[in-house]
Amino acid sequence: MTTDELIMQRCLQLARMGAGFVSPNPMVGCVIVCDGKIIGEGYHQQYGQAHAEVNAIESVKDKAILNKATLYVSLEPCAHYGKTPPCADLIVKHKLAKVVIACTDPFAEVNGKGIAKLQAANIEVVTGVLEKEATELNKYFLYATKNKLPYVILKWAQTADKFIAPLNIEDEPKEVFKVSNTLAHIHAHKLRSEVDSIMVGTNTAAQDNPALNVRNYFGRNPVRVLLDRSLRLQPPLKLLDKTCRTIVFTEKEAESVENIELITLPFDNFLLPNILKHLCENKIQSLLVEGGSLLLQSFIDQNLWNEAIIYNSKNELGEGVRAPILDVADHIQTELGDNTILQFYNRV
Repeated sequence: MTTDELIMQRCLQLARMGAGFVSPNPMVGCVIVCDGKIIGEGYHQQYGQAHAEVNAIESVKDKAILNKATLYVSLEPCAHYGKTPPCADLIVKHKLAKVVIACTDPFAEVNGKGIAKLQAANIEVVTGVLEKEATELNKYFLYATKNKLPYVILKWAQTADKFIAPLNIEDEPKEVFKVSNTLAHIHAHKLRSEVDSIMVGTNTAAQDNPALNVRNYFGRNPVRVLLDRSLRLQPPLKLLDKTCRTIVFTEKEAESVENIELITLPFDNFLLPNILKHLCENKIQSLLVEGGSLLLQSFIDQNLWNEAIIYNSKNELGEGVRAPILDVADHIQTELGDNTILQFYNRV
């Protein structure tokens, strides 16, 4: 690993600390080096607050030496006024000698303009250092920016014989049935803390009464997304408790109330694409779909997914609700106690 790659790896490490707090902005880390020593570090900590470059420059005690320093950053410095001034202008102001960038920013207001500003000020610019790793880190932001759709992750837990839950027996209380283990629950809640939104269908909401918030990890709650065609779901359902922002897609005309936004859409063959479009237009860049099986299968059948995470148990159920069918062979496998995480990517 080269020195540039080693320092960029530190930038990515810093950037990850903003996971779950900076969206719809990307996660960005920055390191400043002078005479072979790190003299400043920073990362984007909170949406609407200072960017990584600003925090890194502010951390440098002797700013007089910045004109002979190299600034490493995991994403191209911004070139426009948003909630904060352009980072490229700040770098030019302090006359950094060199800037090393992992990957460019496809956002229309940046997209090479940050690099152009630096080069116009005679600052040496190097790009593409750990580009693959930086792209993976900000896959939600980059995908949504380029495609105008949120990055969709499908998630479910299944038994060894491919069931996700026991069959419901009418007129009998439903027993709590958990396929995944404690470590898998923590992993799932970590994932919740890092995405912008989380979705379930009507039957899952009614039968399981999930809260869809972050409990077994730290971080913010995602926006809850609920499908309820006829608005048959009513309080005291946890999803309607107004504790988290909740979007309900329905065919009924109804007014939104505190923390519950009602969106009227036709429940036709274009429902899911229209939902994804609406979410992205409202700065929701990632969607975690947690169930039920029919909703998950609909995303698969319509090829509206980017990633699938399956918690595989060694236990068997014998009968029950069948898990979705995902006809993809290539996957990453991780052992998590007596559960196995299977992670699939849609390469299309």
